[in-house]
Amino acid sequence: MSASKSPQLDELLEYLREQRGFDFTGYKRPNVERRVGKRMSDVGVQSYRQYQEHLETHPEEFANLFDTLLINVTGFFRDPESWKFLAEEVVPEILAAKAPDEPIRAWVAGCATGEEAYTLAMVLAEALGEEQFLRRVRIYASDLDQGALTVARIGAYRPATLENVPEALRARYFEDTVTRRTFRPEFRRVVVFGALDLVRDAPISRVDLISCRNTLMYFNGELQSRILARFHFALNDAGFLFLGKAEMLLRQGDLFTPTNLKYRVFRKVPKPELRERAYVLAQTSFGEASTRAANQERLREEALEADAYAQVVIDPEGRIALINDRARAMFGLTRSDQGRLFQDVELSYRPLELRSVIEEVRTGRKARSLPAIERAAPEGGLQFLDVTVAPVADGDGQLLGVNLTFLDVTETHRLREDLRRSRQELEMAYGELQSTNEELETTNEELQSTVEELETTNEELQSTNEELQTMNEELQSSNEELHTINVDLQEHGDVLLEKNALLESLMRSLRMAVAIVNRDLEVTGWNAHAESLWGLRSDEALGHSLLALDIGLPIGTIEDRIRKCLDGTTEQEIGTLEATNRRGKRISCRVSCTPLLSQDGRSTGVILTMEEDPAP
Repeated sequence: MSASKSPQLDELLEYLREQRGFDFTGYKRPNVERRVGKRMSDVGVQSYRQYQEHLETHPEEFANLFDTLLINVTGFFRDPESWKFLAEEVVPEILAAKAPDEPIRAWVAGCATGEEAYTLAMVLAEALGEEQFLRRVRIYASDLDQGALTVARIGAYRPATLENVPEALRARYFEDTVTRRTFRPEFRRVVVFGALDLVRDAPISRVDLISCRNTLMYFNGELQSRILARFHFALNDAGFLFLGKAEMLLRQGDLFTPTNLKYRVFRKVPKPELRERAYVLAQTSFGEASTRAANQERLREEALEADAYAQVVIDPEGRIALINDRARAMFGLTRSDQGRLFQDVELSYRPLELRSVIEEVRTGRKARSLPAIERAAPEGGLQFLDVTVAPVADGDGQLLGVNLTFLDVTETHRLREDLRRSRQELEMAYGELQSTNEELETTNEELQSTVEELETTNEELQSTNEELQTMNEELQSSNEELHTINVDLQEHGDVLLEKNALLESLMRSLRMAVAIVNRDLEVTGWNAHAESLWGLRSDEALGHSLLALDIGLPIGTIEDRIRKCLDGTTEQEIGTLEATNRRGKRISCRVSCTPLLSQDGRSTGVILTMEEDPAP
């Protein structure tokens, strides 16, 4: 089935976009069809719809499909137009927001063998200049593949790998070795390569730009949300996220806003500090005060249990101090989990990585809000949570713990998405209606103009028809004249053929060698006796200069007399010359030269006769 006429393939690509947020519709359709077909063959299905059902029941197949669709995607300046936009629009904005000596930090997540990290280095070096780049820039490049990281640290590539690198940049940033080209060491030291798990390890912080191109697609929606939340934490407030061609960020509108969707460049959405929630833990006192404090503590615990928000409190040692009823029901926790290290429970990393956020809140003493975190609901489907991580401190500012609050905003998120889609559909419908009205008005005007043009054209056609009739009569007359001319030409041709036949007969009847030359001494006639005497065929003589012919007659000695004959009107008897015939025999040859005159008496050439003088 042709990719251009495959609704099932369109449905499959739309399914990938909706389920994983990756848009492959911009890829070349024959390539997509061929590579999806390969995966279909591997899993043993025949149609795109069957393959979609296979993906629904075997989520691990997504990774295999993306691996197949993105074969050999890493490289220098991959998607050149995207890099051009980054260099011309994004990098200047990052630099403009920096003080002259302020450091510039970037993170290439999923760097593979280092091509994209070094591409980013070249872009920043071109924007800053060598001295500023080496002094101010630090690029962190991470991946889980140790073999790929080893290749990246060496920075040596085959010449074919650098085809997309402009020659000027190759000369400036690479050095030639025997078989490879190596990124210059001083620039390579700016790029720090290391192993980092985007899901489990703490992100690199305070960066101005994150490049994570076609890496997110290998994770499901829950892990994507966690990784994007980490990227949001890692970026400075004015930072940018640079994604791959197929990645859309469909579910993270509250964390990032598009700068250019075509080139997949997004800007971080800064989060304002929210109201902190402080809970005073147990206090020690005596007597009535002790009873009152105990009642207050019980009241706080019961209020925490009845809270509509799911809440978990972590003490300074990283252990779970309190869990309310809503949190136990939502995350499958029990009262026995109180006292456990928070890092040992699934909630610490699912639905998002909370350990690094908790550490940030402990250090900065500022609450963090993580909106619309996606998780798989226990009853099936997707659930969206607004997560707030806030420090809990006493009146003296001493940190008592950290409070985690989870608010189910699934319905709000659904309504917001429905509203957004409805607005988009309304805007599209309004735009289409307005466009249709404009097209209708234009069509009416064009129809009116067409009617007028048709009337004019009809008149022109009538006039043209009359002209054509006149031209036809003229052509008939011309045809008759041409016929008469053709008859005359045929008669002249017959006369010319007779004259040529007569001339050839005369040339053959002569018992001596004859050569006819024009005024440029080029041979135009050469009879059979000339061939026999000098051993040169007519096709070897005709069209060549008489002086250049390889014959035994010393033509050069009689050139002047031939030219005098050309300028005169009478025959020139040249005399007897010593010559060598075609057999190599020395002979005496009588030569005479007669002018060839036209009807008006002008000399157009000469007739040269050559006859062997019999031995005395």
